[in-house]
Amino acid sequence: KQWYQRRVAITAGNLVLQRLSGNNSELLAKCIAKSFLLSADQVHAVHPNYVSKHESNFQPAVNGGICMKHNSNQRYATTAMGAALLRELALRNDIPLQEVMVRNDSPCGSTIGPIMSAKTALRTVDLGCPQLSMHSIREMGGAKDPYHAVRLYKAFYEQFAGIDTASTDETCDETFI
Repeated sequence: KQWYQRRVAITAGNLVLQRLSGNNSELLAKCIAKSFLLSADQVHAVHPNYVSKHESNFQPAVNGGICMKHNSNQRYATTAMGAALLRELALRNDIPLQEVMVRNDSPCGSTIGPIMSAKTALRTVDLGCPQLSMHSIREMGGAKDPYHAVRLYKAFYEQFAGIDTASTDETCDETFI
């Protein structure tokens, strides 16, 4: 079932891009180059009984803001440039942004982000709201985090093009990155 859901999502993503470009391969390439995928899911918050399961500098807290996900085993699609763009967006809008880096020796789930990114060549960031007891009958998240997430998504849709242009402009000043 999981394989089928991923295949449908990949096909749907490609179909959307093709439809937006009118099956014009040159326009499709331009659309992909200017596009950015936010792969929004949830994040495991630091559980007080299992603090050692998280890297010491990357411990997402409930109600601490939306969280960007990193993984050296490529289980998440966040890249350095994508992370820099999202950090800048959050900074400009005073939105709390946390980051999580899953320990190398700790297994974790994945998202559809790496698959979509690999199949569509879209720049991608994996992110989500922190929660405790994920996949249990007692999942628990913060009341403030969805508010921060909505603010970030709104800022993304309203301001991304300007930030993206500034980051690729040769005259970009050093305050960006």
